[in-house]
Amino acid sequence: MAKEIENPCISLCQLSGDLCLSCGRSKAEIKQWKRMKRPEKMAAIQRASQRLKSLSKKKS
Repeated sequence: MAKEIENPCISLCQLSGDLCLSCGRSKAEIKQWKRMKRPEKMAAIQRASQRLKSLSKKKS
């Protein structure tokens, strides 16, 4: 059986519009996390990572 994808939540939720500034996931991704299958979770983590990188570039 494939290893479970760990929830990227770091328990420092800071929502700005539709986005959590701590983990990078959208509200929809946060709500659907438990129902997502492994490939969907991997894609959500990839998108979240890209969002966080984009946010950090804007701060610089």
